[in-house]
Amino acid sequence: MKFKDFDLDKNLVRGIEDAGYAECMPVQEATLKHSLSGRDVVVQSQTGTGKTAAYLATIFQNLERDKKRQAIIIAPTRELAAQIDAEARTLGRHMGFKTGCFFGGVGYAPQEKRIKDGIDIIVGTPGRLIDLNQSRRLGFDRISMLVIDEADRMFDMGFWPDIRRMIKKMPPYSKRQSMLFSATLNYRARELAWQYMNNPFEIEISPEKVTVDNIQQEVYHVGNEEKMSLLLGILKKEAPNNALIFTNTKRFAMEVARRLEVNGYSCRYIIGEMPQKKRIEVIEDMKSGRVPILVATNVASRGLHIEDLDLVINYDLPEDSEDYIHRIGRTARAGKSGKAISLACERYCYSLEGIESLMDMKIPVMWADDSFLEKDQSRGKRYSFTMDSRKRPEKSRASTKPHTKGHPKVRREAHKKNAKQQRLEYYAKKYGDKFK
Repeated sequence: MKFKDFDLDKNLVRGIEDAGYAECMPVQEATLKHSLSGRDVVVQSQTGTGKTAAYLATIFQNLERDKKRQAIIIAPTRELAAQIDAEARTLGRHMGFKTGCFFGGVGYAPQEKRIKDGIDIIVGTPGRLIDLNQSRRLGFDRISMLVIDEADRMFDMGFWPDIRRMIKKMPPYSKRQSMLFSATLNYRARELAWQYMNNPFEIEISPEKVTVDNIQQEVYHVGNEEKMSLLLGILKKEAPNNALIFTNTKRFAMEVARRLEVNGYSCRYIIGEMPQKKRIEVIEDMKSGRVPILVATNVASRGLHIEDLDLVINYDLPEDSEDYIHRIGRTARAGKSGKAISLACERYCYSLEGIESLMDMKIPVMWADDSFLEKDQSRGKRYSFTMDSRKRPEKSRASTKPHTKGHPKVRREAHKKNAKQQRLEYYAKKYGDKFK
């Protein structure tokens, strides 16, 4: 089914065509059949299935019918909010409605000016939206359309009380249209729908079992010492136009990025503690192609959309199986194909069983001989980090100081010994002679 078959406003159709949409994807068709009539919807759909265009098309069409209305879209992260705002500007560029994006980590003045100038579609994260409301800069009393995107993640991040707080300041559910989108419709999502939505129609696009049919997956078993050499070999073999590399910690995100630079690759890193202005700068460099490789923690596993991303590499296998799905979902967006390669080292290889169980499939194992491994120019160097500067390589040198009582390793061992003794004493006291 095509978008124009829904009898949409001609200027909205122009924006949809500018965005490269023609045929409706399943989530778009199923949502628009109900949402365009004003009915509330609860939609279970994975990221990358086109749900953003579904609710934005609904918002623009309903705003065109009644220009006095105002819409709000609540997103869990700054990156996702910025992405929604960008897509809204594309779809609505011929319609004349004003869109504003509001999130923390940046100054209030530009956002307050945007509100003062007038705004039709509000996109933002819960914290900043509540701050602006409490300071009486942004009111919720005119909201007639509410969208809660990635509700499951919103709840995981502890935003449930904030969402309830905002909804209570909006018109009652009978006087607004509400749309909720979530990868999984858990208890919290259904409770919110029951309390604050008006008899919503439930749409389930993706099956409960996660499918990743359009992503070619591979896994290499590798020792910690050879991970960087293997990563270099993979980048040489695959020669991707762009690649997103995930690590489990911010320290390793910075280290991997710096070591890739030492080996001649242009790359940047992104971590949660990075100032928002710098994060936006890094993401824009990646999207524009100025930086072909981005190393990131899970902060980029949701809400980050890079057009035609060639390759996702899990330098560290995630400890949470669902994080694996979200990570590799950065490629093969909107029905396209992509590739994901994982390095299973001795530290994180135990995550592989849970990941394969979640997907109900075995990831093909690839084997790399010595000829596949590339020489690592950063090997034997050590790096120190600060949040405001890049790493500085130093020559590795073994410590000649003897372990003393105050040495961290000695303290750790003493703590373990003390904890073990306490457990023994506890069980002896509880079970008496039966404990051995």
